[in-house]
Order: sequence, then C-alpha cells, then structure tokens
Amino acid sequence: MFRGVNALSVDAKGRMAMPARYRERLLERCSGQLVITIDTSDRCLWLYPLPEWDAIQAKLDALPAFNAAATRLRRLLMGYATDTEMDGAGRLLLAPMLREYAGLEHKVVLVGQGKKFELWDEALWNSRRDAWLAEGIDDAALSAELQNLVL
Repeated sequence: MFRGVNALSVDAKGRMAMPARYRERLLERCSGQLVITIDTSDRCLWLYPLPEWDAIQAKLDALPAFNAAATRLRRLLMGYATDTEMDGAGRLLLAPMLREYAGLEHKVVLVGQGKKFELWDEALWNSRRDAWLAEGIDDAALSAELQNLVL
C-alpha cells in the first residue's frame, strides 16, 4: 500500500530517486520493476508495480475490440506504458516522451495512491491541489459507497 506525498527532483538524465520508504516494498513486491504510463484526464504519470500493471493490462485486453472508447483508452494507456526498473541507488529512469507529456522538468511530486503512484510536476500539483481544496467535496456527486464512508 503506497500513500503519502513526496517532493522529489528529476536529474539532468531524467532519473528520479524513489523515496527510501517505498524501496524495500517495491523490491519485495516486484523486484523494483515498474510500468509507467499516462493519466488520460490529468497531465501526470501513473507508476505501477509490474504485478499491478499486469492486472490492469489484462482488464484492458478484455475490453471490446470494436468499441471506440475502449480502443482509445487501450491505445493511450498501453501505448505509453513503459517498463522501468529501480537501479542500485533506487532511481527510476523516466522516458523523455513521458516527462514531456506530464511537463516534468526538475521539481516533481510523487503521490501514493494505494496500489500505484501518481507523478506530477510540482507547480501543476500545487495548483490542482489548491483548486480541489477550494472546491470541496460535492456530496451529491459521491457514490452511495463513498457517502457512507466513515473516516
């Protein structure tokens, strides 16, 4: 389970150091092998441990072949999916095309989302976070399950 917000940097070679608190778990769970793809609704990246990605890919493969929305989703998520592996120093190489898509230059934010991570440009993350906080949560838009969630 991955949670928390981490401010990080991307070096000149496009590498990002995975926070130490996640490294051991990633080594145990997936031998440090991850898949990075794009988020189709926000300009950020999704980082999945390989076993989690395999489950996502199986679901994408099962979508109907002649459904335009399913085909578009498969093209984007699987098309941008890039395998990466933590090196001995716990760093991940972020492919140039992925960095460009998400606008990742130097300062980034890694956000734990349970089974995956999101990787954001720091300025974009701060802007979106502030907007979400200002909007608040619209109870009417929540599903029945979420309306009954007790925190």
